[in-house]
Amino acid sequence: MLLLKSIAATLWILACVTNSVESAKILAVFPFPGPSQYICVQSYLKTLAARGHEVTSVSAFPQKTPLKNFRDITIHIDQSHHDESVIDALDQMSVGKLAELQFVKEYTALTSLLVFNNKDFQQLLHSDEQFDLIIIEAFYQEALYALGKHFKAPLIGVSTFGADIVIDQLVDNISPLAYVPAPSGVNMDRMNFWQRLDNLYTNTMELLYTHLVIIPEQQRYYKKYFPNATLHLTDVRRDFSLLLLNQHYSFSWPRPLVPNAIEVAGMHVENIPKKLPTDMEAFINASPRGAIYFSLGSNVKSAFLPKQKLQEIMNAFASLPVNVLWKFEKTDLADKPKNVFINKWFPQPDVLAHPKVKLFVTHGGMHSLIEAVHHAKPVVGMPVFYDQYLNVEKAVHKGFGVAINFRNFTSAELRDA
Repeated sequence: MLLLKSIAATLWILACVTNSVESAKILAVFPFPGPSQYICVQSYLKTLAARGHEVTSVSAFPQKTPLKNFRDITIHIDQSHHDESVIDALDQMSVGKLAELQFVKEYTALTSLLVFNNKDFQQLLHSDEQFDLIIIEAFYQEALYALGKHFKAPLIGVSTFGADIVIDQLVDNISPLAYVPAPSGVNMDRMNFWQRLDNLYTNTMELLYTHLVIIPEQQRYYKKYFPNATLHLTDVRRDFSLLLLNQHYSFSWPRPLVPNAIEVAGMHVENIPKKLPTDMEAFINASPRGAIYFSLGSNVKSAFLPKQKLQEIMNAFASLPVNVLWKFEKTDLADKPKNVFINKWFPQPDVLAHPKVKLFVTHGGMHSLIEAVHHAKPVVGMPVFYDQYLNVEKAVHKGFGVAINFRNFTSAELRDA
């Protein structure tokens, strides 16, 4: 009996030691101030912490309540300035591809500097702390990719927009231009000659602008904040061990992917929806013919739209025989129709899971459309920028969506959609 107890005690100690050895120290860097990028990985990072790994998360979205094994380094940004700058940029981006790329450069440079100039991040960078793994947002953050070499740790990239010709280079993937359209374009996979020419133009512009403008600027940050680094940034950006892509073949088309580029769209969606707040639940149930949910996502705020556009939206909703939940980022909306419920935030997946919600009016972000597919909701797409146009085109092509022009729609067009 004593021998059995000794064996049992030894096995228990070995089990504890094994768990300790298997746990890893992970640094996650997601600098963008828009919540949607962080939503993509939030449950993933929380799960890693829950399984015993030590997670340090650098983002603009600290946890509301402390989590075991989870440390936040919070990036601070003037959110009101960010919201207004996004709205202002929409008009500039409508001018053409070059204006869109210039906005991307300015936006991504700002986010890089927000991380590098953060006092807590600088302390971490110059400390003796070691990490076993780096997980980072893979979207024009080349200088931050050097964290892998700096901490001598494998690098995992997460692309919340999926793969494109620039992301491909991180793991030597390919996107044949004849049948793999650029995410920032509007072409589907079955392109005619002129569409293929347009796809070539879009990809060439992105590739040239990245290497001639964005990477040289990121190279300056790289030299400044990693003065002892010896590799050129073009070599550093190919240091990824794994790339997680926020896309899925069921909502796309057949395309080549190298083994270390993995599609993970939908990993943020929880299997069991949570109960809605009482006021939202009551408002939905008060509409006998069902309800509509309207959101422009986390980057474009409805509250900052021009008055004329807001009026068109309200006129359309007021003419409908159903209740409408509207993600509106202010507490008051002048002349709000009686059948409209506004709130700064909605638990979107839980709203879409509600059986009486019949339609989703959306900007066409990848997360929103994946959630719509998951909960079997048709969509009216109002794409605003970048990948949203193609996302909405996919919904139209697959038969569960219609599209309207966000820049010049009328209340009648929105109502009839």
